[in-house]
Amino acid sequence: MAQEALRALSRAALLALALAATAAGAAPPAKGPEWASLTADQQQILAPLAGEWNRIEPERRRKWLGIAKRYPSMKPEEQQRIQRRMHDWAKLTPEQRKLAREQYRSLGKLPPERRQSLNRQWAEYRALPPHEKRMFDVPPSAARPGERRRRSAPPAPPPAPSQPSPL
Repeated sequence: MAQEALRALSRAALLALALAATAAGAAPPAKGPEWASLTADQQQILAPLAGEWNRIEPERRRKWLGIAKRYPSMKPEEQQRIQRRMHDWAKLTPEQRKLAREQYRSLGKLPPERRQSLNRQWAEYRALPPHEKRMFDVPPSAARPGERRRRSAPPAPPPAPSQPSPL
């Protein structure tokens, strides 16, 4: 009699383990919060991403939620910059986003001297007035989709005259 009770208990324990393993294996992977479950503030901040939110990978959703959490403490200029970048990001195709991520990762692999040089050049570019920045713009038709756009240097100024002008 004791053996039958022990066997029944063993079978029940095995059944419970099997059910637990099946339930754990059958559970869908966590996707992160759906758009509808975000707070009104989060939805307002992340509005540029609304149309694609439910297709964004969970890890990326967490990153965007982290930005939304820090957003209220940002300066107005930073908030505007974040909004512009979200709008720009939302307009990119999946291939363009992949390329942007790859390029960003490749910058991190550059030697420190090269990164410093690029940071210095970028700071110089940002300091230019808008009309000078436009000289570096490449029209969209000049670069093929997915191809890295190359920007040429502005034309060199004409050489200074060696003799003063008679006027």
